[in-house]
Order: sequence, then structure tokens, then C-alpha cells
Amino acid sequence: MDGFNVRHLALAIAMSSFMGSALAATSNDFVDKAAAGGIAEVEASRLALEKSGSADIKKFANMMISDHSKANDELAALAKKNDIEVPDSTTLTKQAKEKILDMRDESFDAAYADNQVKAHEEAIELFKKQANTVTDDKVKGATELKGFAQKMLPALEKHLEMAKTLQAAHPDK
Repeated sequence: MDGFNVRHLALAIAMSSFMGSALAATSNDFVDKAAAGGIAEVEASRLALEKSGSADIKKFANMMISDHSKANDELAALAKKNDIEVPDSTTLTKQAKEKILDMRDESFDAAYADNQVKAHEEAIELFKKQANTVTDDKVKGATELKGFAQKMLPALEKHLEMAKTLQAAHPDK
């Protein structure tokens, strides 16, 4: 396996580890995974702004930072309102940066595009599971988290399609 493939694989594993398993067993589990995934998206996209020279990558990265920051804030507010603990964003940000900082410039665009496809596929699976959860209002915030997941799905699906377009424009070499 050449250096590019190893780095590419390392980024994919690092970023997908933030999403964890795409099973949302409890509202807290969903909040933990959605928050971690959202922060990882923002950090990977900030790195893309630094490392990429491609206008399309930078445009997509700016959109990811904006959209996922808003979603992260909305999720945090919803969790706080329902007394659901949200993972510490400082710790998650530090972990995200540590895992992706070793990407090399010449391989970054393809690795970033590939990762965005994988990360959004995993996010969609996580959010669909939460959106389809039967709620009985016995778990505080469950109905609101279900609504949040349903609301976010169209944007995540749009992001996936855009990421696939980037992936086609920046193939692995």
C-alpha cells in the first residue's frame, strides 16, 4: 500500500471513528454521536480551507462549516433544554485535529472528498434511525430529537450528493 493510500485510509478511519456506530439506542447516544460527527465535519472542513488549493473544495468546506456549526448549536440548545449532556466540544475538537493533521497537501483533496462521502453516509444512517424512532414522551427530549433528526436529513442528503460530485472531480491518484 503506497503512502497516499495509507494516509487516505487513516483519514477515513479517523473521521468515521467520530461517528461511531450508526445506531442511536438512546437520545443521549444520538446526541453524543451527532455532536462528535458535527464537530469532526467542521474541523475537517477548516483543515480543507488551509490545505486545499481547489475552489470547489473550499466552497464546499465553507458550506460544511456554516451548516454543521448551525446544526451543532441547535443540537446543543435542544440537549440543554432537555437536560441531556453534550460531549465537551473542546475535547472533541482537539481529538479531531490530532487525527487529521498529518494529511499531505497533494493527497488532501481526494481524501477530503472521499471522507465527506463516507461521513455523510454514516450521518444519514444515524439521523434516519433517530428520525424513525418511536417516541412515547417518557424519555425527556426524545420527541424533539426525533424532530431535529427529521429536519436535518434533507440537508445531510444534499451534502452527500455534493460530496459525491467533489469525489468525482478529485479522484484518487
